[in-house]
Amino acid sequence: MSELHAIALAVNGRKVDAKVEPRRLLADFLRRDLDLTGTHIGCEHGVCGACTILVDGVPVRSCLMFAVQADGCEVVTIEGLAGEDGRLSPLQQEFREHHALQCGFCTPGVLISLTGLLDASPDPDEATIRDVVSGHICRCTGYQAMIAAARAVGGRVASGRS
Repeated sequence: MSELHAIALAVNGRKVDAKVEPRRLLADFLRRDLDLTGTHIGCEHGVCGACTILVDGVPVRSCLMFAVQADGCEVVTIEGLAGEDGRLSPLQQEFREHHALQCGFCTPGVLISLTGLLDASPDPDEATIRDVVSGHICRCTGYQAMIAAARAVGGRVASGRS
């Protein structure tokens, strides 16, 4: 057994202290140690995007990052997007209204990537949204409803509605 390393991070606004093996993937740490199973593991090569989370506000593939690398970071998973009262984030609400959920396996990763985009650029153009969504492999149908949902959030921000 490998030596354990102490880590301290914030996950969805809560402080987490843990001891992990150096090669423990962040995706496995979130799913197995913290029971945050909304972060899905698809390809395990960082290609499909299903495991995307925010680390210090930046979308990253949690299957390509070790848990020890998240020491001192702020992590947001799909479970952290909605408010504590259960109210959906504006992007989650638009996904619901635009029927952009499909089977749901890839949806958390897409929502996290688009949340990262909208946080950095509140009213992105369609080409930028398409570029972000292109980093996710979803075999259910298409991406048009996801793009429309992201555009709707951007439009709400641009018009001052939220």
